[in-house]
Order: sequence, then C-alpha cells, then structure tokens
Amino acid sequence: MKQTAAAEILSLSRRQTGRIIGRIREEGPQGIVHRSRGRESNRKFPQELKDRVIEVYRQNYEGFGPTQAQEKLCERDGISISDETLRKWLIEAELWKTQHKGRQHRQWRPRKERYGKMIQMDGSHHDWFEGRGPACVFMGYIDDATGKVYGRFYTHEGTIPAMDSFRRYIRRKGITLSLYMDKHSAYKSMGKATIGNELNGIEPISEFGRALKDLGMQLIHAHSPQAKGRVERLFETLQDRLVKEMRLRGISSIAEANEFLREYLPIYNRRFAKRAAQTENLHRPIPKGLNLHRILCIKTERTVRNDFTIAHDRKLYQIEEAVKTKKLMVEEYTDGSMTIWCRQQMVKFRQIATRPEKPHKSQKQSALPARKTAIAPPKDHPSSRLCFGCKKRKNVAA
Repeated sequence: MKQTAAAEILSLSRRQTGRIIGRIREEGPQGIVHRSRGRESNRKFPQELKDRVIEVYRQNYEGFGPTQAQEKLCERDGISISDETLRKWLIEAELWKTQHKGRQHRQWRPRKERYGKMIQMDGSHHDWFEGRGPACVFMGYIDDATGKVYGRFYTHEGTIPAMDSFRRYIRRKGITLSLYMDKHSAYKSMGKATIGNELNGIEPISEFGRALKDLGMQLIHAHSPQAKGRVERLFETLQDRLVKEMRLRGISSIAEANEFLREYLPIYNRRFAKRAAQTENLHRPIPKGLNLHRILCIKTERTVRNDFTIAHDRKLYQIEEAVKTKKLMVEEYTDGSMTIWCRQQMVKFRQIATRPEKPHKSQKQSALPARKTAIAPPKDHPSSRLCFGCKKRKNVAA
C-alpha cells in the first residue's frame, strides 16, 4: 500500500504517516508510541504548590467544597488554580469524595417572567454557627424570576419574625404581587372554620396571611417541599457556603450574622442572580400614608370588663378612658411594643402589676357547707323487695 492511501485510512497527513513509518523501521513497533508518553507536562504545577495547597486546605478550609475552596484560595491566599484541579488533588489526598446524586423525576416549571411577580419564602433551621453561638433560623426570600436573595437571622420561625423580615424586604424592594410559602402554622391558620364562615366560603387565615391581604398580595401555599424547590435549594447552598464564610470570620451571634449579611448577600446576588425574561419590575412602591407598622402586626380583639380592664397574654390591663364599646383591638408590633385601639382611636392604658389572688382550695372548702352523707336503707326495707321485671316479683305478689 502506498503511504498516500494509508494516510487516508489513518486520517493522518501523508508527511505524518511517513514519519511514523520511518520510526517503525528504525525502532520497531515501539516507534509508534507518542514521544510525550511518560513525560511530565510542561504546564504541570510544581509539587511544592500542590503540597502547600493541601496544607492550607487542611488548616483553614476543611469541609469546603472544591468550588468554594478555590474561591477562598484565590481571594485570601493568592493561589490561582482551577476548581477541577483542586478537586483532583483533594480526592488524591482523600480529603474529598465524589458525590453521586440519585436521579429523581421532577416536572419542570418555568421561572416567572418578571422580577417581583412571585417571591418564595421559608425558614431554615440549621446549626448556622456550628456550636459557637445560639440556635437560630434563617428567614430567606428568593425571587422566582431572577433568583435574587434576601434574608435575616432570628431566634425562631414564627409570626413576628415573618412580619419583621417581610417589612424589611418591602422597604428595600417594594411590595410584590404574590408570596409562595409552605403551610407552617405562622403562615396558614390551623383553626377550624365556624359554621358561618363555612356557609360563606371563608377559610381561617393567620395573622401573617391577613397582613398580606391588607397589602393587596396573593398568598400561595405549597403542598410539598419539592413545590418550592428554589428556596429549598437556596438553603442547601447557604448551609454550605454561608456557614463556612461565617466560620472564617468567627461570627457567633445573630447580631453579627445579620450585619455580615448586608455585605454577603449583594456579592452573592451579583454572582448567582439571573436576568428575568422581561425587564419590567413588578415591585410596587409603598403608597403614601400606608402604615406598615400597623399592618404587619398581630391584632387580637378583647372584651372590656365592667371595671374597664382587659385580659391579654395572661396579663391584666386597665383602660384609663371611658370607652363606649365592649370590644377593643390589641396590636402587638415587631419591636415588642403594644397599643390598644378603639375604632381607629388609640386608647390610654396601663398594666396592672399585681392581680388579685384567688382563694386557695382549703378556703373554698371551708366556705362551702358540709355535705350530708347518704344513709343506706336496711336490707329488710320494703323497697328492697320491689324488683320489677325479675323473678322476685312473683314472691312479692304472693
């Protein structure tokens, strides 16, 4: 076979085919082996750099994923390598294992088209300070169209943290069209509807849901964690990346963490947020005259007693004005304060420090008259022989 025909079969040039044939004639079959086989690459990192990276990872970034560790090495230590190179080095040093995720069936839902059309909200319970500080909850918000994130740490997940965090979100971004959340008792009322509400088709609503309706928003409840997958995946990311960022800074309190979020979240959004399909922003500005403080609060109706007192949260309050209604509205705000209203008019009140003591059981028993003990009739009493519907009736008749 001529070299031209062989080059076509081998998909090589004629000159390269001639070189290979020449090496085979000189060296035999070994001549076909590529000359670079067994030699180190000219772009290979020196062993000293590899050892240094492994040592720095052990000391400062143990538990970090390769991607985040590569960012920290470049940002804090001035070492520029790719995340895949670092991944291979960590696997060789048995500091990282490949993670194979099982494939689950999911029905794809497209993102909303515009920024602010729907926000997903949830609370994440996690050891955010890794034992350095108290347990806390991250109240997180993520826009469905862009993936922009907002959040804040609180001691627990409840109505007051939800109202406080959402009020802060509104002041930064504006009022959204809808809020997507789960069926936590703070977001969806667990009470049963009254007969009147059932006839009118009215469902029980939580205080947070009532506040959202007052703001003209749509409240959407998810039936499963997978339905609000965007915010759930956000928590998985933050429980990995945010926890380690706070570890590097030694953050151990909720106040320090919230202060750090003001720096961290803008950087996170610039890197991971996406462009919406359409550029319109559907966040509504806060209308003039709208008092968010009075909308995002817990409202409870209380009955006025004859001595112009009301009982609320196991405490007794004295109304210092003569009100002409039997019902007053108690409003508890996110800052811990409280006011009492009567038909849109604030009422003066004071807490009664000492409540009248109730009498003890011994005093109650002594005040009541002694009960008379029942006297059982003797066995030969005539009433004992009256047994209707039994066999003794014949004897009585006889």
